[in-house]
This record gives sequence, structure tokens and C-alpha cells, in this order.
Amino acid sequence: MFSGILVGKSINLRLVELSDAKFIYDMRQGSKSKYLSAVNSTVDSQIEWIKEYKKREFKGSEYYFVIESKEKESLGLVRLYDFRDDSFCWGSWIIKDGAPPNCAIESVLCVYDFAFYQLGFTKSHFDVRKNNLKVVAFHKKFGAIITGEDDENYYFNFTLQDYDKIRRRYIKFL
Repeated sequence: MFSGILVGKSINLRLVELSDAKFIYDMRQGSKSKYLSAVNSTVDSQIEWIKEYKKREFKGSEYYFVIESKEKESLGLVRLYDFRDDSFCWGSWIIKDGAPPNCAIESVLCVYDFAFYQLGFTKSHFDVRKNNLKVVAFHKKFGAIITGEDDENYYFNFTLQDYDKIRRRYIKFL
């Protein structure tokens, strides 16, 4: 059974709670959120969004995590959603400035381990803004394949088989 915490080597991912509303709001208002969907809200509206999200979490149709240090410092956010048969989408991935250098790769490994090995998905689909060059390059290097594009986004797919291969290269981060 899922405990609500994904354990990494130097970070953990824990499910979002109402008390995280201000952190989420602040992260979504900062310059690092320019490639995420715009959020024009208040902390109170973020609390309401979390309440609705918790219903989806209870049903097992979405998971929203705070990425945190082992000392429980909030470092970022990541979300799994849009579950379709054997595929899941993940995104809303944002890591604050000053986070440890391994935070990004460890959070990705935790996401994929959870989705593929615990939830049983065999594929991932996600989109990345074309102008988000670092993240586009990251996903390509990790082995994700661009399957389409529009004016604003690249659309990626990544399979369990791809992950099983690349995971061995990054095992030291687990």
C-alpha cells in the first residue's frame, strides 16, 4: 500500500496537503513557473484547488507531490495526472533555486519508479513548452521521444522499457 511518501536518496516526495498552499502559490508565481500553466489566484483559491485535488487523489486518479529534503525543506513540486489506460502524464514540475543539484534527477526517478512499478503504467505522455530548452534537452537525453508538436509545445512519450534501460545509468541517485 502507498504510504504517501516516495523515498529518494537525498530527497522525498510527499503528497501535497492544505498546509502547502502558500508554498505552491509562491512557486507558481515565481519566474521558474513561466513554462507552466498560468495561475491567477490567491492562497485561498489554492487551498480550494487542493481540496478538490484531494478528492482525485483519494480516487487514485491524480497525485501531487512536494519535493522535499530529508530535513523536510520544501524544494519543489511535481504532479501525476491524466491517467489513460496504461499511460500517465506528469508535469507541473518545478524546483526552487538553490535546491541540491541532484534534486531534479532524483525527483524524476521517484516519479517514474512510482508510476511504472507501483501504479503499473507502461507508458508516459507529457508536453513541454518549446521555449523551455533545458527541460526539452533533459527529456531527450533521458530517452523520451517527441511524438508531436504544436506552436507552443512538444509532445513526448516514454515507455517502461525505455525507463528500465536508462534507470541503470542513474541507479546511484536512488
